Amino acid sequence: MFEAEGVYHIYNRANGTENLFREEQNYAFFLEKFFMYIHPVAQIYAWCLMPNHFHFMIQVRKEEELRSAAAFQKFQTFGKLETALLAKVISKQFSNLFSSYTQAYNKVYGRTGSLFQPNMKKKEVNSDAYFTQLVLYIHNNPVKHGFVKNVYEWPYSSYHFITDNNKMQPDCIKLSKSFKLLESSRSEVLDWFGGLTYFKQAHQTIGDIKSVFY
Repeated sequence: MFEAEGVYHIYNRANGTENLFREEQNYAFFLEKFFMYIHPVAQIYAWCLMPNHFHFMIQVRKEEELRSAAAFQKFQTFGKLETALLAKVISKQFSNLFSSYTQAYNKVYGRTGSLFQPNMKKKEVNSDAYFTQLVLYIHNNPVKHGFVKNVYEWPYSSYHFITDNNKMQPDCIKLSKSFKLLESSRSEVLDWFGGLTYFKQAHQTIGDIKSVFY
């Protein structure tokens, strides 16, 4: 279950052989929806979108922050926020995200039915080493799947946002107003790696990405 201040690896894929993202605008639209539904309840550290699946690294917000989030307003109590309720509401935010994106996607492409696999996957990040490894894994995932040869060649990840190399990202993404909400996350990730230079070096010296804990 989700817990306040817990850090998680979130990932999901399309049903069958379908793609979640068919064109550039789909990536930008999904990010906007993700920020809309998830940013109020969780800090977003890293992400990567690929044609048929995605990866995010998030940290659930502190209990006092969650109490002020619109998603939790109808559950206000004077006692401690129950873990079961917290998990239920955050899971509902993800459900709303997938439903909203699917409805828009189906309308544009004339399809019906579910788009995402029904059970979103999540893993708790329970060590400093895992935190570091997961950031590297998420950004290098397109390399793992053979879409590109180097991490900086893939435009649909937070690598370019964190390195402030916006020229590598499509206009529809880099013009997103949502990125202004992530400046604190960007600073935290860079500080974690010891600065921009070490952040870039770590991504280039990760070794065989296909062997990294997956």
